[in-house]
Amino acid sequence: MKKIITLKELAGFIPKISAKKIVLVGGCFDLFHYGHLKLLQNAKKIGDFLMVALESDEFIKKRKGRNPIHPQNQRAAILASIRQVDLIIKLPLFQSDKEYYELVRLIKPKLIAVTEEDTQIENKRKQAKLIGAKVAVVTSLIKNLSSKEIIKKFL
Repeated sequence: MKKIITLKELAGFIPKISAKKIVLVGGCFDLFHYGHLKLLQNAKKIGDFLMVALESDEFIKKRKGRNPIHPQNQRAAILASIRQVDLIIKLPLFQSDKEYYELVRLIKPKLIAVTEEDTQIENKRKQAKLIGAKVAVVTSLIKNLSSKEIIKKFL
């Protein structure tokens, strides 16, 4: 099975994995760091199929106000090298929260794994509720360890 797919390819993969306990994680994963690793390792422990919804380069430009350090294809390759990750979905730039709801409805994960203090936790709880899933806080936020903080140290 391919490990990196596009959103358009996702519907074809769902029947192959629908019997598994799917855990969904979303993010940019730009400048991959220890906090990202702990999130993925702990997310995999609570299910048997870990799916990563990987944000686009345009998302990073728009929401983070900077260019990505690694383009989406490189970020996907880095994630694919991590044994806990079973599938990476390269997302296009979503224009609304509705598109994330549709993504969750299509995947039907049992769990949406997050880091504590996730700024989107309320949206993720609403998404989970739609399909009878749960949001699981799988790791604490490690202070001063974010892509933004790492970039600041080098400027």
